Amino acid sequence: MNAFLESEHPPAAPAAAAFHVIPASMETSVSYGGGARLGPRAIIEASQQLEADIYGLRPGDLGIHTQKPVAPKSKSPAAWLDAIETRVAEALRHKAVPVLLGGEHTVTLGAARALRAAGRKVGFLHFDAHADLRDTYEGSPLSHACVMRRVHELGFPILQIATRAVSAEERDYRRAHRKTLTAYDAIDIAQGDMPPDFIPRGFPKELYVTFDVDALDPAAMPATGTPVPGGLFWYDVVRILRKVVAARRIVGIDMVELAPVKGLHHADFTAALLTQLLMALALH
Repeated sequence: MNAFLESEHPPAAPAAAAFHVIPASMETSVSYGGGARLGPRAIIEASQQLEADIYGLRPGDLGIHTQKPVAPKSKSPAAWLDAIETRVAEALRHKAVPVLLGGEHTVTLGAARALRAAGRKVGFLHFDAHADLRDTYEGSPLSHACVMRRVHELGFPILQIATRAVSAEERDYRRAHRKTLTAYDAIDIAQGDMPPDFIPRGFPKELYVTFDVDALDPAAMPATGTPVPGGLFWYDVVRILRKVVAARRIVGIDMVELAPVKGLHHADFTAALLTQLLMALALH
């Protein structure tokens, strides 16, 4: 496997890199279309086609270290999460921004555990078609459909963007936790009901951005396990992120749920470009 953006920047040593890219091909709880385990490799391969410059910013100039793919001791969700937590903790020890490439969305919980262990006070900015707030799904509390509930239970506030497939249980959970869980569903954004100051008052200054690619409309991102109509397009995302970084600092990133389709290069490229954009905004 190549290093992320190696075509433009030689891989940096761990201690000299502003970013640690962490491939985590976890796929243990897929409930519809599969293939998310192939996402990390596809993103890294597509990154070789990126330009070094994105909107006048060059995050690679500050050093990118691509860790070896995460290799858990077993195929169980718990083993995956332990291994991911260790790798994210390594990035944090080097004062680097962890850039976690999934895999299913459950990988985010491993990052959240590492952040909590490091004592980091961060808010989670969650782009997704789904709320992922179920207590259990298909018998598992470590399903991709439960990941943001587990993150919230660790004490992290959450701001959800572009959700549009939300169960009754998840809506009840949102209502019960309004002080620490805010959501702007895709229909709110489409109707112009998302205010300019959409970040809740008192939300942490440091952000972890978790981006499930199905937050994008299937017309822009068809390569994902559960595409839902009515999602965001590229400049919707750019506009929202620019407002975010005007007032907050991105200190962690993940890109999840890309399920590559053979010959459909634009989806892999979009996920790689979005990863690069988040890296650029993390330091600007």
